[in-house]
Amino acid sequence: MSDFPFLQKKVLKLDPADNIAVAIVALSAGDKVAIANKTYTLVSDIPAKHKFALRDFAVGDSVLMYGVLVGEACKPIRAGERIDTANVHHQTTDFHAKTQSYSWTPPDVSRWKERTFLGYHRPDGQVGTRNYWLVIPLVFCENRNVRALQEAFEHGMGVASGGAYHLQVAALSTLYAQGKIEQIRNYKPDPSNVASHHRQLFSNVDGIKFLQHEGGCGGTREDAQLLCALLAGYIHHPNVAGATILSLGCQNAQISMLRQELAKRSPDLRKPLLIFDQQESGLESAMLSRAIRETFLGLIDANKMSRAPAPISKLSVGLKCGGSDGFSGITANPAIGHVSDLVTALGGRGILAEFPELCGVEQSLIDRCVTSDLGERFGRMMKEYAARAKAIGSGFDMNPSPGNIKDGIITDAMKSAGAVKKGGTSPVVDVLDYPEYATRPGLNLLCTPGNDVEAVTGQVGAGANIVLFTTGLGTPTGNPIAPVVKLSTNSVLAKHMSDIIDFDCGTILTGEQTIQESAEAILEYILQVASGDKQTKAETLRQDDFIPWKRGISL
Repeated sequence: MSDFPFLQKKVLKLDPADNIAVAIVALSAGDKVAIANKTYTLVSDIPAKHKFALRDFAVGDSVLMYGVLVGEACKPIRAGERIDTANVHHQTTDFHAKTQSYSWTPPDVSRWKERTFLGYHRPDGQVGTRNYWLVIPLVFCENRNVRALQEAFEHGMGVASGGAYHLQVAALSTLYAQGKIEQIRNYKPDPSNVASHHRQLFSNVDGIKFLQHEGGCGGTREDAQLLCALLAGYIHHPNVAGATILSLGCQNAQISMLRQELAKRSPDLRKPLLIFDQQESGLESAMLSRAIRETFLGLIDANKMSRAPAPISKLSVGLKCGGSDGFSGITANPAIGHVSDLVTALGGRGILAEFPELCGVEQSLIDRCVTSDLGERFGRMMKEYAARAKAIGSGFDMNPSPGNIKDGIITDAMKSAGAVKKGGTSPVVDVLDYPEYATRPGLNLLCTPGNDVEAVTGQVGAGANIVLFTTGLGTPTGNPIAPVVKLSTNSVLAKHMSDIIDFDCGTILTGEQTIQESAEAILEYILQVASGDKQTKAETLRQDDFIPWKRGISL
């Protein structure tokens, strides 16, 4: 039986120009399917989410999906035959400078104009959806000291970092000491008590977040500069009340470099920045003792801030996909694309990243840029990124993961054509290089890899105060300071991995909701999360993923 027995349609042709179609349910060789008053007989089995040919293809023929070139036939393909990596390889259309103006009709946002969320208003005008204190190492040498501070604060403030898991280990240890081996084999933990629990000492502080990384020294000066720029974005972020910085002293990523990057983002930084240099401090114990005392005093001040109403224009929404499947470009990605259009029409920001997953749709984005200079910058950055990938023996064509391919995304161009749907249809107001900060209302393009954690880390460093993350296969990805809302492309995943999925976009497949209706429900959900009324699953699980991008080695 199909996983989707409730669907009325078995196949979809996504654009009139397409010469392949998508199987919504698993189909068998010999099945007959109808598309636009024409009947096709399948000549091979077609798994759900995979594609099949709508005509005969000769070697070299173009394969079109979403109305764009997504591949080229490398073997003859019969009408009704499955499209896969054996008969189609990656191919894209060349792109050029912006040659036409772009006209956009914003969606009707009248019902949202007076809507607000409860956020933390910062002196620079930004509004946070959370109120965190950050502890950051400038170099990997300080990671152990960051862990020492984390242990001290979490134990001292009553945080049980392991949640029910440490209780499970304690229970198993007791059973072993009692010689009850069979009970260990049959032991079942309470799944309702997995999340961490803590005594809320500061009611207006959402927590202290302790970042760790492997950079700051031993690499290139560019890596050190980019790391400082990324950390400056996190310190400047509206979800951050203040930061404690640990420096060894002799590393490439100098304190002066961090201050320089902070000045670019906030010339008049009006939040506490506590800096501790180990080589200047002498005894490590003395430095950590000072850091604990001053950080605690900072938490007392951070706790004086409370939530207040803010308009939707104060939202900065990261748009991301990961663990994508053959339904991503049909359900969840278009849904959050419409959310982006709603938010930007209301004066907020959308941040679309993952440049390797914009390969093949460059021209449409160039034409959407509000100026020719922006279009030229985007095109140049795409070419430079592609060249760096080739220089290390890789390429955008190697971007789809084994999971993507297994679930029907067989070329990078096909992946990109579905991924770009996350950006909706609004004009592109800015093109940012990693890890620049987004300041212009509207849709921003941010250069990051497709790598889930590196991309989300970059989007939050660019100011996203909430991230929408679509997935067809499931991923736990989160972020230390910004809520990451996980949206499933299908209802089977939403039920199968309910502990990490926040919102089910599979209702679009079933016909229960349109893309617009799903998007409006997502925006309602965002307002609850932004107000602190809901925690995302990633927050509940303390999924604090943080990986700075080293340029040139990630797709």
